[in-house]
Amino acid sequence: MARRWDEASCSLHPDRSGMVWDLLLYVPTVGFLLLWGLRLWYAGGDQLYIGYGLMFLGFFFLMVGGNRILRRLLLTPNSPLAIDVNRERVRLKLKNGDTVSLVKDVRFFGDYAGKSFAVTGVDGMGVKQQFVFHRKQFDESDAELLLKALERYQ
Repeated sequence: MARRWDEASCSLHPDRSGMVWDLLLYVPTVGFLLLWGLRLWYAGGDQLYIGYGLMFLGFFFLMVGGNRILRRLLLTPNSPLAIDVNRERVRLKLKNGDTVSLVKDVRFFGDYAGKSFAVTGVDGMGVKQQFVFHRKQFDESDAELLLKALERYQ
C-alpha cells in the first residue's frame, strides 16, 4: 500500500557543514569570554565579580555549544537517528536504541530561514519531549516530504 501525502519516514545523517559553522560561532565566543573573565578575575578589585560573571557565561556557552555540535553530529545518546510521521503520532528512533512516540500535543515549529525545525509533544509516558532538526541532516527529497507531513502539526 502506498504512503499517504501526510505520512513520511526518513533517517538522519550527521551535519558536518553545520558543525563547522557552529564551531566558527562558539569557539571565538567561548574563548573571548573565558580569557577576558580570567583577566578580570586575576585583576581583582571591583572587577572580580565581572570576571566571575564572564567565566560563568564562558562555561555556559561551552556546554551549550558542545551539546549543539554533538547533537548535529548525532553523537549524544538521545540524538534521533530516524523519524516516522503519520496521522496519529510522530515516532523517533534514538541512538541509544529507545523509541519515542509523540502522541499528544504534537507541535511543529519551523524557522523563517527554513534551515531548522523542531518537533515537540508528549510521549506515551506523559513526558514532554522536544527535538530540534537541521535540514542538512536529511536528504533534500526526504526533507521536503517530512516538512509536508509535519505541516498538519503546526
